[in-house]
Amino acid sequence: MKNIFKISYRNLLRNSRRTLLTASLITLGVVFVLVYTALSGNFKNYMIGQITDSAMGHIQIHKKGFVASVENLPLDKNLNKKQLEYLETFLNKSKYIQSYSYRIKFGGMFSNFVTSTNIRLNAINPKSEFETLPMLKNRFEGFESLGKGGIIVPELIASGMKVKKDDTVVLVANNKSGSVNGINLKVAGTINRISGPGGRDGYIHIDDAKKVLRIKDIEVSEIVIRLKDNDMLDIALEELNPILQKLNVNEKPVFEIHSWKKLSPFYNIVKMLDIMNLGIQIILISIVLISILNVMIMSVYERVKEIGTIAAMGTPPKTIVKLFLMEGLLLGILGAVLGSILSIIIVQGLDMIQLTYNFGQESNLILEPVLSIKDIIVVSIVVIFISLLASISPAIKASNLDPVEALRTN
Repeated sequence: MKNIFKISYRNLLRNSRRTLLTASLITLGVVFVLVYTALSGNFKNYMIGQITDSAMGHIQIHKKGFVASVENLPLDKNLNKKQLEYLETFLNKSKYIQSYSYRIKFGGMFSNFVTSTNIRLNAINPKSEFETLPMLKNRFEGFESLGKGGIIVPELIASGMKVKKDDTVVLVANNKSGSVNGINLKVAGTINRISGPGGRDGYIHIDDAKKVLRIKDIEVSEIVIRLKDNDMLDIALEELNPILQKLNVNEKPVFEIHSWKKLSPFYNIVKMLDIMNLGIQIILISIVLISILNVMIMSVYERVKEIGTIAAMGTPPKTIVKLFLMEGLLLGILGAVLGSILSIIIVQGLDMIQLTYNFGQESNLILEPVLSIKDIIVVSIVVIFISLLASISPAIKASNLDPVEALRTN
C-alpha cells in the first residue's frame, strides 16, 4: 500500500497543472458549501433566537383546545390552580428546563381618552418572564420596569395614537362571564414589532390582568418554557409527554403541549434553509464527481502505454485499480483540506468584520457566522467519498486494458 501511495503521488505531480486545476475546483466547492452553511446557520439561529428568546419560548403548555382558538383569546380555556399544581410537579423536576413563566392572554379596548382601538395583551410576572425570554427586554423602548399599573404598548398603536411614555391610558376588557371592567394604566414603554405571532401584543403585570378580568384565584392561559439547550427540544418534549395522559371526565386530554416549531410559521423557513443546504451539498457532489471523473479518464487515455507496460510486467488488475483509486483519494483529501482551511479563514474574517443587516424597524442581524467541526468533517467525508466513487469507473477501465493493444497505441 505504501508503494501504491508513492506511485499515485508521483503521477499527480507529473501532471501538476491538471492536478492543481482539479484540486482547485474541489476546494472551491468545499469553500462555497462551508461558507454558505455558516452564513445560513447564523441567519437560522438568529430567527430561532428572535422567536424563542423574545416571544414564545421553546415549549408552551395550554389547556386542550386553546391553540385551536387562540385568535379569540378564550378565557374559558385558562389553566386553574389545581391544574397548575399538577403541571408544576413535572416542570420542577425536569433536568432540561431552565425556567418557565405564566401568562394570561386576553383582548381589550385601549383608549387614550380621545380615540380607542383593539389591543392584544400578555399579562406576565416580569421576573419569571424575563428569565424565560431573555431577549424580550431588547424589544422594549423607553423601558425601565413593568410594575403594577404599567403597560407596554405595541409600537404600532403608540405611534398611531400618539401615546408616549408616562401617559395615562384606559384598558377595558370583558371577563369570562362577559361583564365589562376598566382600569387606568400608565405607559411604561413601547415594544418593537417582530414578524410572526405576538409581534403586535402589549404587556401588563399579571396582577393588573386579574383585576381587570376579575380573577380571584390563580388562573393562566399558558405556561412558557425555556430549555437549557434548544437542541434538547425533542428529548424535553418526550419527558413532558406523560402530561398528555391526563384525561378529564369525558376521557379526553386535559392539556396540550406545543414546541415553537409547531407554533411559529418561521419553522417552515428553517426547514427551507435546511433543504437549500442539502441542494448546495448536491451541487458540491456534482462538481467533485465531474472534476475527478474528468481527470481520471484523461489520465487513463494519456497513460495507456504506461498501463500496458506495468500490466505486461505482471501487475495484477486489482493493483492498477488501487493506483487510480489512490489518486482520486489524494485529490479528494487535498481539496477537502484546502477548502476547509480557506473556509475557516473566510468565516473568521466575516465574524471579525461583523456586518449588520437592518430588517426595517424590527431588529438588526449582526453577521457572526460560526463553522462547526461537525460541518467541516461531514463535508470533507462527503468530498473524499465522492472522489473515490468517481475514480471507480476510470480505474476499472484502466485495469481492463489489454497489455498488447495498449502497447500498440501511438
